Order: sequence, then structure tokens, then C-alpha cells
Amino acid sequence: AAALMPLRPAHAAFPERAITLSVSFPPGGATDILARILAPPLSEALGRPVVIENRGGAGANIGIGYVARAAADGYTLLVTSSAFVVNPSLYSNPPYDPFRDFAPISTLGASPNVLAVRPNRGIASLQDLIAQAKASPDKFNYASPGIGTTPHLAGELLKLRAGFEMQHVPFSGAGPATQAALAGTTQVISAAQGSVMAQLRAGELRAIVQTGATRAADLPDVPTQEELGIKDANSETFLALFAPAATPAPIVEFLAREVVKVLQRPDVQERYRQAGAPVVGGGPEELRARVAREVPIWREVIQVSKISVQ
Repeated sequence: AAALMPLRPAHAAFPERAITLSVSFPPGGATDILARILAPPLSEALGRPVVIENRGGAGANIGIGYVARAAADGYTLLVTSSAFVVNPSLYSNPPYDPFRDFAPISTLGASPNVLAVRPNRGIASLQDLIAQAKASPDKFNYASPGIGTTPHLAGELLKLRAGFEMQHVPFSGAGPATQAALAGTTQVISAAQGSVMAQLRAGELRAIVQTGATRAADLPDVPTQEELGIKDANSETFLALFAPAATPAPIVEFLAREVVKVLQRPDVQERYRQAGAPVVGGGPEELRARVAREVPIWREVIQVSKISVQ
């Protein structure tokens, strides 16, 4: 009878020990925060510890490359940002291939980027912004959290699709970029929604356009680029979960089911919303389609705008 019993797959008891979420950025940023919101309820669902490990550096390349080479057993997973789809075109020798080296599990959260100005700047709409930029293309500028960040590329994509120029002024993060916009050092800031929501709520900045496909719940009065006639320019700053490519499909599917169930919890959704990245949780196919869509978009923007990082 024992001989007739089906063999039990080696991964049937997964997980048998702690799972590590390797975050490709230092502690304290949006990617790290969302990973730490996810870890406790996911640990509860899996019945095993879920440990956060930060491996920042080189614009997320160090952490992404580390997981690309990790054992494909489901115990080391990558939590990263939109850098995943940008870096293969931004860097000359990225340590991973976004299609070959990873198995998508799920997008965690995403938020649109916004272009915002000081209320007294005399810019009440995207049309006003474009008119002022065309009038003074060498003097009109916008701040971003840094070269190659999604807000930077969103600004360049808007310029490309709408046919106007404004000078990019990179900063070392969203905080300094926001301060520059508030001080009037730059006329505009391009930033992820969550990083400037406090200033928008306080009336210190005014959002004139958002880059998502639909209006964000927290910005119901701010139009999308699509609504204003700017086609093929949608972008979001997203956070996502991946496994090494050779991870057995049943393990990937199991993790995806559990992660999506955790992301459906109202308490988790509220914490993600407060962190500025509302839950997506679409599972492997949604994330695979997102990567397939965004890698060529950002390749075009980076090549046309001649953006590079050493």
C-alpha cells in the first residue's frame, strides 16, 4: 500500500522555517515601511516568522541582484519598487534581468506621481504649467527625488508626450525636493503622491495633475494626464514582491494566494493607504503584465532623454 501512495513533493510542507523579505532599500523608506506592514499578518497566515532584511545601495541594484542569486526555495523573497523596471535601462550593467531572473508574486501597493506647485506660483492647471515652461524653457524647472526615480521619469515622460521643455533639478530624496519647491527654488515638484500628501492637505502645495490611469481616492479633484489629453503617459510608483525565477510554481502560487489574502484585510489596506501607496494585490499575472508594460516605456524615456547613472 505504501508503494502505491503518491510521492509527496519536497515543497508540500512549505514553509518549514522563517521567510526573509529582502528589501532593496535602507530602513525608513516607503518600500521598507510597506514590507514591515505586510510581515506580521503574513507571518500569522503562514505560521512561520517573516523577517525583514534591508539590502540597500546602488539604486536598489544590490538588493535586487542579491535575491536574483538566492536559493530558489521560497525562503528569500524580494520587496522592491519601480526601480525594478527602470534600472535595466538606467544602468549599463544591472545585476539582473527583470524577465529572466524573477517570478512575480504580487504588486503590494502603488500610488500615482503628482506634479505640484506652490499656490502663489500662478499655475492653476497643467495648461498653465506648459504655457509658462514654453515661455521660459531655460529657466523653468522641476524638482524630483533623484535621477532615475519614477517621479523624475514621470516628468520626462510628460515632457516627451506633451512636447515641451523644463529643466530637471534632482535632489537626494523626496524631502529635499519638497523643501526646494516650498522655498521657490524650483517652480514645480514631481513626486510620488504619498511623499507630498501632508503638504497638499496643508495647502502648502497644489497638485495640478496626477499620473495614474484613474484619479486617486485621496486626490479626487486632481485630473489625470489622460483626462487632459496627454496619451500614453500613465505612471505609478509601485512596490512589489518577487521570488527567484526557479522557485517551484506551487510555492509561488501558494505565496501569492496568502499575500493577496493579507492585502485584502481592511486594517492592512488602511495602513497602506496612510503610507501613501494604496493596495493593489493583483497576484502574479497582474505583476507580470505590469513589468512587461513598464520596462519598454522607461527604456524609451531614458534613451530619448539621454538619462544615465554610473
